[in-house]
Amino acid sequence: MSAQYPLLGVGPEVAKWQRGVRAQFPILTAHPELAYLDSAATSQKPQTVLDAVQTYLVTANANAGRGTYPWANATTELVERTRQRVREFLGDPDPDRSTVHFTSGATEGLRSVARDWLASYLTDGDEILVPFADHRANLDPWLEVRELLAERGVGVRVRALPYQEQSGDYDQRALAEAVGPRTRFVAATYVHHVYGGDMNVHRIRAAVGPDVPICLDAAQSVGHLPVNVEPSALDVDFVAFSGHKAFALPGTGALWARNARGPAFRPGGWQGTPNTVGIASLEAALGWLDTVGTDRITRWTAALTTRLTDGLRRLEGYEILGCQSSLAADSPLPAAQRRHGIVTFRHRDVPSDDLGFILFSEGFMVQADSLCQAGADERKAGSVRVSLHVYNTVEEVDRLLALLASLSPQCE
Repeated sequence: MSAQYPLLGVGPEVAKWQRGVRAQFPILTAHPELAYLDSAATSQKPQTVLDAVQTYLVTANANAGRGTYPWANATTELVERTRQRVREFLGDPDPDRSTVHFTSGATEGLRSVARDWLASYLTDGDEILVPFADHRANLDPWLEVRELLAERGVGVRVRALPYQEQSGDYDQRALAEAVGPRTRFVAATYVHHVYGGDMNVHRIRAAVGPDVPICLDAAQSVGHLPVNVEPSALDVDFVAFSGHKAFALPGTGALWARNARGPAFRPGGWQGTPNTVGIASLEAALGWLDTVGTDRITRWTAALTTRLTDGLRRLEGYEILGCQSSLAADSPLPAAQRRHGIVTFRHRDVPSDDLGFILFSEGFMVQADSLCQAGADERKAGSVRVSLHVYNTVEEVDRLLALLASLSPQCE
């Protein structure tokens, strides 16, 4: 381990634990020469999840709620058991009241809230506060609701959730001032998909008051850090997350609804056949996360992220996006406000697409594009995103830093 870049808060026992965790990912152990650094797009899958999928497909593959024979009954039980598993994983204090709807990911979950719940909840003159600089999946659905209601003659005002320029998270004071008597809904993001910052969404309830429903995009937090919907922790009304970013299969996700403010959430239309194999993988993934420990995953990824930002900030020619105070190992920010596994940057001279190709030629798999961020300026400017997870190693981070240093102008 290089002494040049620190690995904060990680001792030998944690490093040993991480090696054991990484060994559970067959695709990674089969390709030690490659470094997968795109977990914000989708995570790799541990053997436990792969085994659960195989077991389901060879022992109980059937449709849920469509038959009374043993395989169909087992599949129906799997679906209902996984609903309860989602509630438990989120720390749901009132599972008899809440609902869980399985989706293809966070995007579908957020659109379902917009289409199946918010559109009928709003009335003429209402306003909603939504993020204009987060993932498009947490902006476009709310704009679509406005247009849909406008066609019906219902005028709804969409206002931007205010941000703090220095820290990058939401401006709680400005948010409190923005809330008015016609504010009916707030959408927010737990961890930003480009900047990696904790948006401190636990503070939003105090800012907006006790009655406004809050919808949370948790795509980059579930599986990365503890997400607890106890009112004393996250007093939100909806949580949408992507199971495929939390070690389950692609095209898998869930939407949890508290059903304490406004009408109870019910997905619209005929639902058809659920993604039963994806649901089987989600049940296994949540069980695996409980065994491994989300808190330990948070410690590891936060340490790797700090190591990467601390090294990258020293290299000339690079611009790291987001809160600059979170880059250094000796940052004054509290640990809870550090970046969570995501570091996005640009090179002064090398276009981001080209940099992505250069990195892959050396065995690093990253995302190099506009990253689906809302806002015209951000969509036009390319960037490279490195997203880390529990299976990534110190050696991978150090090799990446060494390669980036070789492309720095100071080395020309």
